Amino acid sequence: MADQQSGEVTIVGQGAKLEGTVVSAGSLRIDGQIKGQVNADGDVMLSPQSAVEADIRAQNVSVAGRFKGSIVVKGRAEIARGGRVDGNITSKTLVIEEGAIFQGQSVMDQQSQPAAQASAPTPEAARAEEAKV
Repeated sequence: MADQQSGEVTIVGQGAKLEGTVVSAGSLRIDGQIKGQVNADGDVMLSPQSAVEADIRAQNVSVAGRFKGSIVVKGRAEIARGGRVDGNITSKTLVIEEGAIFQGQSVMDQQSQPAAQASAPTPEAARAEEAKV
C-alpha cells in the first residue's frame, strides 16, 4: 500500500465496533468491526481479524479480513491470503492472492467506464437504425 510514513493512519482497534459513516483525511487501518460507510482520502487496510460491512471509497484498499459491501478505489484493490470479499469492486488494478475469496463483480478502470457507456447505442436508437434499413 502507499507510504504510511508521510500521512496519518487512523486505527480502529480490534475491540471496536463502529456503526455509521467513518471519514478519514489520511489512511485507515481497521482491526475491529465497522458497519456503514467508509470514506478515506488515503488507503484503507482491513487486518485479518476485521469484519466490515460497508461501502468503501478510498485511494487503495487491502482486505485481509472479512468484507461485505462495495469497494470503489482510484488505484489498487487487493484481497490478501485469508481475506474474503462479498461484493463489488471498482478499481484500476485488482490483485487477488492465492487463498483469498472474492464473490462479486469487478469493474476495471473506472475512468473509461462512462465513455464506454456513452458510446453504446440505446435500444431505441438501435430500433430506429433497424427501421431505416
